[in-house]
Order: sequence, then structure tokens, then C-alpha cells
Amino acid sequence: MPEQQGQDKTEPASEKKRQEERDKGNVAKSSDLNAAIVLLVGILAVKFTGGAVISNMASICTTTYRHLSTISITPDLLAAQSIGLFSYMTKALLPLLIFLVIAAFGSNYLQVGFMIAHKALVPNFSKLNVISGIKQMFSVRSMVETLKGLLKIIIIGFIGFWVVRKHIPDFLLMSNESIGESLSSLGDILFELTLKVGIALLVLAIADFVYQRYQYEESIKMTKQEKQDENKQYEGNPEVKRKIRSNQLIGARKRMLSAVPDATVVVTNPTHLAIALKYDMDNSLSAPTVVAKGKRKIAERIKAIALEHAVPIIENKPLARTLFATTEVGMEIPAEFYQAVAEILAQIYRQNSGHGQPVRRMAHAV
Repeated sequence: MPEQQGQDKTEPASEKKRQEERDKGNVAKSSDLNAAIVLLVGILAVKFTGGAVISNMASICTTTYRHLSTISITPDLLAAQSIGLFSYMTKALLPLLIFLVIAAFGSNYLQVGFMIAHKALVPNFSKLNVISGIKQMFSVRSMVETLKGLLKIIIIGFIGFWVVRKHIPDFLLMSNESIGESLSSLGDILFELTLKVGIALLVLAIADFVYQRYQYEESIKMTKQEKQDENKQYEGNPEVKRKIRSNQLIGARKRMLSAVPDATVVVTNPTHLAIALKYDMDNSLSAPTVVAKGKRKIAERIKAIALEHAVPIIENKPLARTLFATTEVGMEIPAEFYQAVAEILAQIYRQNSGHGQPVRRMAHAV
């Protein structure tokens, strides 16, 4: 039982999981919201551009049929007239079509942003499974969709009944109006009806979008084991990372110890610390550089290599402690240590029958 509980999907989806689902085209989206927005935009567009559209269409019909009786209809002329009529109708309806296209793309963008799901274009024949299709017919999602459809029918029917009932006196008055006035009154009633239906559907669509997001978040949740496996894959296995870090330290240590034979002097604590310094006599303006440092076993190893290659070892506890704490391998020593290190180097050069001139110039460079 505990093992089964451990497999429950209780963890929120990671960003990697979300991106994978997005690549498959699996996103939180409500088709009802798209339809409601397009419907409302279409209703408003017809309201504000309908007059111009009707005027253009009437002009097209008048122009087409005015000279119809005097035109000798031939196949070529019929084709030309059809193309011209189609062109005029397209221009007349173009503003309305532009509004609808913008609404369709805009509603999708508001829900999922810009998305190209390449994996969704790959055919998935598992969706043709009859048994899976039957299961989906009796799933919770299918029941919710059925209830949504019934609710839409009820709301649209109620709004239609309410609007028509309210305008019954107006319908009776239309018998005394001209055809133009009657059509105008009927258009106003239809606009009110469709607008109220569109607003009601928009409210339902927003609720559906919230539900779809909830369902989506639930469907992409991960188990704790999946989260741990993903973290290991993304961040790397801790054991592997420790092994890599250990190998890196070993490699760096080997490179550091390989520089000790070329050092000029090793300053010690004497037993706990060892700092190998290299000074270039040919460049008297340069400062000594730390080529190796270590404590305890590493310090013993540095001293052993120094003895093996005849590198002088000088005991200076205060200088060794300070250099170890304030410098890193590859750094030049700070200027405040020039005098102390110069004295050590001068002592070494005197012991080797040198004159120590470059060292004295280095000591007074700062």
C-alpha cells in the first residue's frame, strides 16, 4: 500500500515536463473560448460594418443585373463576369473577414501563446484504437462535455425566449411599417439576441477555460520518483558529479605538483604548510608567483619533490601562514610580501654564489 501511494501523481509538473507536453501540442485550451470570442467579434463587426457591406453588395447586384438583359452571354463573358463578381464580393466582405481572422488568431494566442507543435503533426495511430475510443465516450471528460452542451442549449433557449417575448409588441408594430423600417427593427432585435447569447457563451467559455487549465495541471502532474529521476537527469547524478569533481581535483593537484621542480624556493611552516614560489631572474620587475601550495600530506609531498630536485626549502612560519591564507596557485604574491620574500631569495642566491641584485631591485619595486 505505501508503495502504491508513493506512485500517486502529487507533484506539480516541472518546466521540462511542461515544455515536452507543449511540443506534443498538449496545452490548456478551451475551444469554446475561441468560438465565443469569434462570435462576439463577428456580431460587433457586422453591427458596425454591416451597413457598408450591405450597400456594397446592393451596388454589386444593381450593376450586375441592370445590364443583364442587354448582354449576350457567352462562356468567356460568363467567366469574366463571375471573376469580377467574386472580386467585388471579396472587397465588400474583406473588413468583416479581417476582424474574424484577427479574433481567431488572437483568442488562440491569449490561451497558449505562439506555438508550433511539430510532434503533434506526426500521425499517432494509437488514437484509432476502438477500445480507447469507447472508454473515452464514458469518461469524466465526455460527461462534462455533454453537460456543457446541454447547458448551452438551455441558456440559448432561455435568452432567445426572453428576448422574443420582450419584443412581441415590436413584432406587431412591424405590420404598419415599411419594408425598410421592418428590416431595421428586425436587425436591432437580432443584434440584441445574438449579442446576449454571445456574452452568455463567453462567460461559459471563461469558466470552461478555468476548468481546462485545472484538468491540464492535474493531467501533467508527476510522481515523486519521476521528479527525482528528472532532477538526476537534468542536474546530473550526485555520485557521478562527485567522481568528476574528485578527478578534477586529482588532475589539478598533479599539475600543481609537476610545477614544484621549477620552483625557486619552498616556504614552510615547517610541517603543516608548504608554499612553492617561482621567481624569474631575467625579469627583475616581475614578482614571485605561487606555483604550488598545500597543507599536511600535500605539504609533505611538495617538500619531498623539492628535496628530490634540489629546490631550497626555507622555514618561515609567519610568512608561510600569511601566503597560504592570502594567495592562490598561479597568483603573484601581494606587494606587502615583497621585502620578506626578497630577503629569502637573496639568502638563496648568496648561498649559490649569486649577487642577489635582481632580488634587491624586486624588493624596492613597490
